[in-house]
Amino acid sequence: MLRYNRDVNGDIMTNIIILETAKKVINIELAAIKKMNERINDNFCDAVNLILNSRGRIIITGMGKSGAIGKKIASTLMSTGTTSYFLHPAEGVHGDLGMVHKDDVVIAISKSGETQEILSLIPTLSNLKVPIIVITGNLKSSLARYSTVTLDISVEKEACPYDLAPTASTTVTLVMGDALAVALLEGRGFSIDEYALLHPGGALGNQMLLRVEDVMETGDKLPFCNVTASMKTAVIEMSRKRGICPIILEDRRVVGVITAGDLNRLIEQNENFIIQPITETMTKNPKIIFKNELAAVAYKIMEEHQILAMPVLNSDKKLVGVVHLHDLMQKGIK
Repeated sequence: MLRYNRDVNGDIMTNIIILETAKKVINIELAAIKKMNERINDNFCDAVNLILNSRGRIIITGMGKSGAIGKKIASTLMSTGTTSYFLHPAEGVHGDLGMVHKDDVVIAISKSGETQEILSLIPTLSNLKVPIIVITGNLKSSLARYSTVTLDISVEKEACPYDLAPTASTTVTLVMGDALAVALLEGRGFSIDEYALLHPGGALGNQMLLRVEDVMETGDKLPFCNVTASMKTAVIEMSRKRGICPIILEDRRVVGVITAGDLNRLIEQNENFIIQPITETMTKNPKIIFKNELAAVAYKIMEEHQILAMPVLNSDKKLVGVVHLHDLMQKGIK
């Protein structure tokens, strides 16, 4: 269905024109990222090493749209193991510069490199001898001259039709910030467990922190049968306890499973299956998981192999529980 809107000149815009505009913006910003990727150089390495070798924190500053991007970069750095804070430059010259210590590193973001509010911070930062990483689109700017390291985020044009509103330039700045964050994450050897500790809330927290042993069924709810038991015993155990029955040896090592799916298949193939030995009817070498694995790993295994439950083993490879796909989904694991 065609809808009609008016553009800035009052001309009618069809949905086709609207989509063409969207694609034009996306292509301009993709091209800007590609250009930045082609020219990234040792300055980036210097910036990463400067931060890694610093004993202080990262202070990020920027005005307007650059400031908004700076806040996001600071947040990303903080969540990936690099202590960082945002300093509003206008507030900085009215007392907030007191948050900057001599061991810190400042990242100043300015497309023009001539942002007066940031330039006003330079004398104090120079007195503290604080290294300054400048992210700018103008390598010959005043800020670039004061920088310890300069990172180039210049763009040929903004996606804005008037080449005024920061669009492509803020996108490449954000990408540069992400590149710094990931390089620093890897440089620090920041682990998934450390990441989990910083993200304990909500679905992300569940993904990162929840272990299989936190979700598995144990005790009276744990189904199992000895390999010498009758097939009838295994079927009853399975039907009473949510559709799976691990088959174990005397030392509780798992040698197979009987599931509801197996039962349906056996009924179709052989009506006398109930009198067969378990070893002839069970699924041998089933998928298993260890109790200290992330619950998200269990989910991925079950999703990939289209199974609804798995035996859970301890470090001695002995049965200690069963984990169900439904329980993982209820916990927000995916």
